[in-house]
Amino acid sequence: HSEHCGEIMVSTTRPETMLGDVAVAVHPDDPRYQDFHGKQCRHPFNDRLLPIVTDTIVAMELGTGAVKVTPAHDHTDFLLSQRHVLPRLTVIGGDGKMTPLCGQWLEGVKRFDARQLVVNALVEKKLFRGKKEHAMTLPICSRSGDVIEPLLKKQWFVRCYGMAQKAIQAVEDGHLQITPHFYTKTWKNWLSNISDWCISRQLWWGHQIPAYRVEFLHSADKQEDQWVWGSNEDEARQRATVKYGVKPQDISLTQDTDVLDTWFSSALFPFAMLGWPQQTQDFQRFYPNSILETGSDLIFFWVARMVMLGTELTGQLPFKQVLLHSLVRDKHGRKMSKSLGNVIDPLDVIHGASLERLQQKVKEGNLDPREQEVAMEAQRKDFPKGIPQCGTDALRFALCSHKMIGEDISLSVSWVLSCRHFCNKMWQTLRFTLGVLGDNTTPVGNLEEVSHLSSMDRWICSRLYSTVAQVEKAFEEYELHAVTAALYSFWIHNLCDVYMESVKPVLLKQNEGLKHDGGKVRPAASVVLYHCVSASLVLLSPLMPFLTEELWQRLQPFRTDAAAQGSLCLQPYPRSSQMKHWHFPEEERDFLLVQEVTRVARSLRAQCGLTKEKPAMWVVCSPSQAHILLHFGSAVPTLSRVSRFHIYCPEGALPTVSSTPPPKGCLVGVVDHTCQLHLPLQSAMNINKQVAQLTQRRSKLVPKLDEILCKIQSPDYLIKVPAHVREQMDSQVRYGQVRTSNIIGHLDVGR
Repeated sequence: HSEHCGEIMVSTTRPETMLGDVAVAVHPDDPRYQDFHGKQCRHPFNDRLLPIVTDTIVAMELGTGAVKVTPAHDHTDFLLSQRHVLPRLTVIGGDGKMTPLCGQWLEGVKRFDARQLVVNALVEKKLFRGKKEHAMTLPICSRSGDVIEPLLKKQWFVRCYGMAQKAIQAVEDGHLQITPHFYTKTWKNWLSNISDWCISRQLWWGHQIPAYRVEFLHSADKQEDQWVWGSNEDEARQRATVKYGVKPQDISLTQDTDVLDTWFSSALFPFAMLGWPQQTQDFQRFYPNSILETGSDLIFFWVARMVMLGTELTGQLPFKQVLLHSLVRDKHGRKMSKSLGNVIDPLDVIHGASLERLQQKVKEGNLDPREQEVAMEAQRKDFPKGIPQCGTDALRFALCSHKMIGEDISLSVSWVLSCRHFCNKMWQTLRFTLGVLGDNTTPVGNLEEVSHLSSMDRWICSRLYSTVAQVEKAFEEYELHAVTAALYSFWIHNLCDVYMESVKPVLLKQNEGLKHDGGKVRPAASVVLYHCVSASLVLLSPLMPFLTEELWQRLQPFRTDAAAQGSLCLQPYPRSSQMKHWHFPEEERDFLLVQEVTRVARSLRAQCGLTKEKPAMWVVCSPSQAHILLHFGSAVPTLSRVSRFHIYCPEGALPTVSSTPPPKGCLVGVVDHTCQLHLPLQSAMNINKQVAQLTQRRSKLVPKLDEILCKIQSPDYLIKVPAHVREQMDSQVRYGQVRTSNIIGHLDVGR
């Protein structure tokens, strides 16, 4: 609107809100509208003059580049109106109908009916310039299916800037630690740009806001809203009489029907649950807390709000550390959603659920029919036989076994089921231990009282010490997956697969001897086994509280310490500093050779198709390796499932070692470049099958060996490659050449 007539064309997807337009906005750099800056235009329906404002929030490339501004019905327009001091006109009411501000021709008309009426009126006035398809995102109510209408309503806000600065400072000063540390940057960025917090909600459930509207009963003047607060109406009335200087009986109070934002109520939890604002014993004893553990997606919704309100209302941080775990997703890495049908109910995993039960729960929900079908189809695909019963401890152990920091957790029911199998293995181990201890209920003494520990006894004790040290370090760094991995590995791979298998023959012989001497002295292996199982149960108790308590109680008759007679959860957690006398590092180092010999021996047995037979084998090795194998004695053939090992040292025989070399025509397995196992081919069940396997192994090994040799022979190998890496590669070459040579020899023998 100026001395020259003209028009400015605006684009909109919501014509019905035109009656609430208060301005037209264009981008300041848009060349099409440079002459319109600071001008006014006339509204097509009520002749109201609308200012043309410039703002960088306008997208020049969308529509005509000029947008109408309706602050009362669009959040972006509302923010724009704050910057340009524009009025806000509400033209759609809470009932979805047009308000009296629109005029009689639209008052009371439903919003979408009004849309068409506005378009028709523009056409009639010859002000309609066309329409075209436009893809956009519509906010839809999940319950009613209606398009959500933004409306301007009076709300309660909390000013957050000052509290946010204190929360930032607490982290920067080290008073509040956030783990993982990279979230501290996110913390600062969000709190530095925080807005006032709207804490009121128009819902039926929640804490009703303790604010009361004051009405003066004997005043004829039109009153603006006057408010007071109070924990109850009597307190609010008392405040109102003081604030406005009136008598209590001259005012009427009405409590606001709005309720507090859930996150506001939750932010009060750390101190409100302890009796605040009263200085109760619980509050004085337990506040502030030490650590908060929660999901990383709640760092702003909950954690930041707790820190801000806790500091503001109590003068103290609610906790000193925050540990944020990752989101738990389904096995495909998708976020769990009812509409996708991939939500895993912990109770279904604990108790088990048939497919029919899972689908019935979907039908009982509030999904629409199409979402129901998608969800049920996903369940039929992922859980065709339902969810097996896994138990609480298996689920807890499975969740803790995932890396919780920095990566999302993809939870698979099959992994929980494998943890249930671990629980079963714990039961079996305890049954074996009780069988070893027998009917003799004499308390098991301390390890220090055992006169002689075998090499295997010392090895398992040292492995337990190392496991305790690993667990300590992992707990300190909040790496629960490392805790579970260490404890699982010790129980399954060290205690069950190695130690128990190696000492079974020894225990059988010693138990026979006990029957003849009255059973007064327990075998050393049974004492070691008892202490390893008992200590492992204590280590596992935070992760598996129910199962470990049950198994712990079954070992009660054999305990000497009166303090250990109670519940497992009352026992002190094992500390490596108290178990240093169990540490035998040389045994752990030497046993690595035994494990490799065992692995290769079992591989040779498998190649020959031997299942029950226990053939004799030859070990060709260095004197130092022979000494190690002799040191661990009968455990080596027992674990390898061979009848006997003949040890041969080409470099020079030991006094206790046979000097007889292995016979010709043996199947050879390579432990390393100085140690080989020889199994006579007469033990083979299927020569043709062995030849095929050997040929396949050679075809895989030769290219790898050639690749390493190519690297070593490169001109700059000695210059660029560090000495320790060259040493490793040289060892790999020697090992590969020995294996290749043996495979070629086996093929010659087999053919």
